[in-house]
Amino acid sequence: MTSFAKRTEDHLLTPENSVLTIIDYQPTQINSINSMNRSELIRNTEIVIKLANLYHVPIVLSTVNVEKGWNTDTIPVLKKAVGQTTPSYDRSSINAWEDAEYQAAIKATGRKKIIMLAIWTEACLTFPTLDMLSEGYEIYPVVDAIGGTSPLAHQTALQRVQQAGAQLTTIPQLACEWQRDWDRSETVPGFDALLTEFGAFSNLR
Repeated sequence: MTSFAKRTEDHLLTPENSVLTIIDYQPTQINSINSMNRSELIRNTEIVIKLANLYHVPIVLSTVNVEKGWNTDTIPVLKKAVGQTTPSYDRSSINAWEDAEYQAAIKATGRKKIIMLAIWTEACLTFPTLDMLSEGYEIYPVVDAIGGTSPLAHQTALQRVQQAGAQLTTIPQLACEWQRDWDRSETVPGFDALLTEFGAFSNLR
């Protein structure tokens, strides 16, 4: 039997080398998603957040135009999943990376592997992804928890960021990559529960 070694220096994702960022999961943006079922989008996003909490992965949350009164906050179910003590960085820029506080929050984690959730795919995901890639970050969009204004807009944006170097991933792949070894026994029940909720699989051991 092998024992799981926690590593920060790893070409794969680990809980110790990655950070989850969640950008603009607000009512206006969610209600304009047409690339997937919106209820499924919300459920999948909640699962990713719960996975991050399970593996103690830091979360950087951002919204747009809440302080200006033009928009409302992250939807309650996701805000609750993230945790009320997690700061939320509100901004005016479409591109979150152009906001000084958001950028500082990402840099403060000291982590270069960024798990990216953002809507719309064609703007709020694409723009910071391209900027962060250019600065040496590795970006991992979770494709089953992001959405665009149309299937074409969503797919075109994913092609653009992938061609630029983003590494697309899915919820089951992310969960398995963070889990990595069944010797990480304390997270196995949560792993099974969340992937069962997602509908992927359970009882793999």
